[in-house]
Amino acid sequence: MTDGTAGGWLLHAYRTMLLIRRFEEAVADAFTRGSVVGTAHFCIGQEASAVGTVEALRPDDLITSNHRGHGHFLAKGADPQRLMAELFGRATGYARGRGGSQHVADFSIGFLGSHGITAGMIPIATGAALSQKQLETERVVVAFFGDGATGQGAFHEAVNMGASWELPIVYLCENNLYAMSTPVTESFKVPDVADRACAYGIPGVSVDGNDVEAMREEVSEAVERARRGDGPTLVEARTYRHCGHSKSDGCLYRTEEEERRWRERDPLIVARGRIIERAIASDTELEAMAAEVEGEVAEAVGFAEESPHPDPATAADGVFAEFGIPRATDFEQ
Repeated sequence: MTDGTAGGWLLHAYRTMLLIRRFEEAVADAFTRGSVVGTAHFCIGQEASAVGTVEALRPDDLITSNHRGHGHFLAKGADPQRLMAELFGRATGYARGRGGSQHVADFSIGFLGSHGITAGMIPIATGAALSQKQLETERVVVAFFGDGATGQGAFHEAVNMGASWELPIVYLCENNLYAMSTPVTESFKVPDVADRACAYGIPGVSVDGNDVEAMREEVSEAVERARRGDGPTLVEARTYRHCGHSKSDGCLYRTEEEERRWRERDPLIVARGRIIERAIASDTELEAMAAEVEGEVAEAVGFAEESPHPDPATAADGVFAEFGIPRATDFEQ
């Protein structure tokens, strides 16, 4: 994905994480102003798991996402302007303004889609991995999902199938410690999601999800295993969202001490510290990068604001079935 040098890839990863962070902050601001309607789930604090994972992939590998998917999409190479336009409900968006925050896709970059239903994309990712195996493409699929999804039947069925058929897939659980407001300590008898892998006969590993280097290293091993034909790995990224479950969540169920501890392990702070320590870039250079990213996000917001709303006449375009109001004559013999 980058120039191949340790410094080059880490600097690129830091910039991508910074782009995701500023993008999400801009969306949160737009939501407050009423420019983004419906709901929005932010990945602020979880950027390293998305970016570290994608850095371990080839450009032609595939990923699926969930309801908290802006970061996954941007990490895979999404256009910030088109994504922002979609969130604003504009015709220039990825789904022409009809998908919104949770339902976007771009097959051309290997992003098979996000989904508003918990665990909804895990079976789809497994099916995509089956197709890659049958087509002998040597592509790998990564399925992103949260800890809450591991309680769904779709998770168990899909992982069991992926393991049984030795499919080229990595099941990537972003464990941010809460399924909405329910802590994992009250949801799981087994504290580590990765420990569940043994039930399917596949490797499971827990990794610091706020460390982009650790993520890239662990996911690289899982990807290579899948590409060799040795089947899936369950990777658990231990991370933390700095915001609520959604925009309407005030996080009243978390303590200030817990939030403080995790903010000290902010993935941007961790990556920036290593870049400075290793003399990959200076503070001045990183500040210039930050300004460049902020300008890119501002342009995305401007593009979205200036884009047209969808034409109502095209409301039925892309719909598989149309339903109208029955008329009396419809029931006449």
